Amino acid sequence: MLSREDFYMIKQMRQQGAYIVDIATQIGCSERTVRRYLKYPEPPARKTRHKMVKLKPFMDYIDMRLAENVWNSEVIFAEIKAMGYTGGRSMLRYYIQPKRKMRPSKRTVRFETQPGYQLQHDWGEVEVEVAGQRCKVNFAVNTLGFSRRFHVFAAPKQDAEHTYESLVRAFRYFGGCVKTVLVDNQKAAVLKNNNGKVVFNSGFLLLADHYNFLPRACRPRRARTKGKVERMVKYLKENFFVRYRRFDSFTHVNQQLEQWIADVADKRELRQFKETPEQRFALEQEHLQPLP
Repeated sequence: MLSREDFYMIKQMRQQGAYIVDIATQIGCSERTVRRYLKYPEPPARKTRHKMVKLKPFMDYIDMRLAENVWNSEVIFAEIKAMGYTGGRSMLRYYIQPKRKMRPSKRTVRFETQPGYQLQHDWGEVEVEVAGQRCKVNFAVNTLGFSRRFHVFAAPKQDAEHTYESLVRAFRYFGGCVKTVLVDNQKAAVLKNNNGKVVFNSGFLLLADHYNFLPRACRPRRARTKGKVERMVKYLKENFFVRYRRFDSFTHVNQQLEQWIADVADKRELRQFKETPEQRFALEQEHLQPLP
């Protein structure tokens, strides 16, 4: 948009008999712009900058995605639109643009989620003895992002049925649901992930709809965004499964896990917070969504 001074200069030059092509050359704009401005009786009002009212409720989520090194505005636009955003793409780009100078290269950015916001899901596996036989035990770990409290479900397979069951058990164990569930790219949850453009498994989407959470997937080769739950997988292998190696059944494994979590894991001190998961969960619990 031209300035008020340019507007009056166009009017004055035209009144003095100047050709449109000469006016355009003098002002530094197109002939079409000169003709348009000649039709205006007054200088057109400047458009105000984007008002961020529609975007404001989603800014924390956008900042979190940027911290995860997701800078594709189309991906973020699709995600916040699914969350209820009614504004346009330009407003989102206007918000993201000045933050790009802070974009990290390849370093991992650690961020903390709000209470009740996120649960991270992952699987681990270990060889132990069940009913007198050496076998591989798969275990799903579901970790609350804020409190670091977690639930574990041992199963014979890492398939869709046991993935969904592990999440249902975790929600019941915590007494509520989170707003987002972050998963790796296992087929039980994700059919396709093309640089952040995700096609989720229909069964996983049904579960998400029933429990009212937003499904999210790690970017391929960027599983570090799921660091909290991956640390819990390692923690379980180096602590619980080192102490307990023989079980009567998978039911027995899960009973032992829940008892050990209550007695040991929930009471460990988190060095970065100087609090236990149990203490932090007391705050997080009131922010969980009610069970359906």
